[in-house]
Amino acid sequence: MKKVLGILLVSMLAACSSKASYAPLDTEKSVDLTQYVGTWYEQAKLPNRFQAQCIGDTQAVYSLKADSSIEVLNSCRVADGSFDEAKGQARLATAVQTPDSAKLEVRFAPAWMSFIPAVWGDYWILKIAGDYEYSLVGTPDRQYLWVLSRAKQADATVVNELLDYAQEWGFATEGVVRAE
Repeated sequence: MKKVLGILLVSMLAACSSKASYAPLDTEKSVDLTQYVGTWYEQAKLPNRFQAQCIGDTQAVYSLKADSSIEVLNSCRVADGSFDEAKGQARLATAVQTPDSAKLEVRFAPAWMSFIPAVWGDYWILKIAGDYEYSLVGTPDRQYLWVLSRAKQADATVVNELLDYAQEWGFATEGVVRAE
């Protein structure tokens, strides 16, 4: 019995510690951040804990700052009809070997914590469609995914094409939640 429990425990620990292995994730080849900033409306996403309270009208407003960082203001409507906001900052990813305008990292923790690597999350621009009218954003671990558009009402064909592209790259798009 002890041997069975030992094997079970080792198996569970191995399963918990192993990460899925993915091919390196391609990003958009060249992103002009001056064109990318502005307002984006969420059209689809993989559900995540930090947006669990959001029931609709989710948008992000990005503003380029003098130091080349990007100010982030995310907002969404919550169940009582009010809006929830999160202010943050984005910057070129520091973990990549060559600076790449498609590989950003974002934080919503207070500025005084910005020296801590764990407060920064990946924000990779995987694809831009329609001359900066649509953006597919994800993370290299395939856990987070968003389809964004400049218009509140997006072309369903373009959204589907971006989701198909994400699926080809290993994102679990069957779990995607679309904006209402």
